[in-house]
Amino acid sequence: MTNKEEQNLIDYLFAEKCSCVLRNNNEVRVFHGRGVADLYRLLKEEPEFLDGAFAVDKVVGKAAAALMILGGVRKVFADVISRPAHNLFRESRIKVNFTIEVSHIINRSGTDWCPLEKLCKNAVNAKECLPIITDFVTRISK
Repeated sequence: MTNKEEQNLIDYLFAEKCSCVLRNNNEVRVFHGRGVADLYRLLKEEPEFLDGAFAVDKVVGKAAAALMILGGVRKVFADVISRPAHNLFRESRIKVNFTIEVSHIINRSGTDWCPLEKLCKNAVNAKECLPIITDFVTRISK
């Protein structure tokens, strides 16, 4: 994928106000869901689409980073990335570009940490995050 093609996907993310855009080979998928639900579903149901993909996301916390790493995403652009997420990508040798890095992702009401960022805080690697994410997604989907 060329730099221009990557930039077009980044521009699309902002123009269409979506949460995430993924491209693998010539297939592009656009997501509008909140949190990590779309990434989690892809990892569980269509892991082959994540493998080798370029991910463009508005907000990437540690849980989203873990799902991308476990799915085999090749490269990531995040408008906002948390330091824990950036560290996970660095340790996994996944190239990541971003607009701004923050100490942690906050919740939607702006009153505390994002619940998954807090729950995954002490996980050492992406693999340790997965059962935490699975439990969280299962609880909120009931």
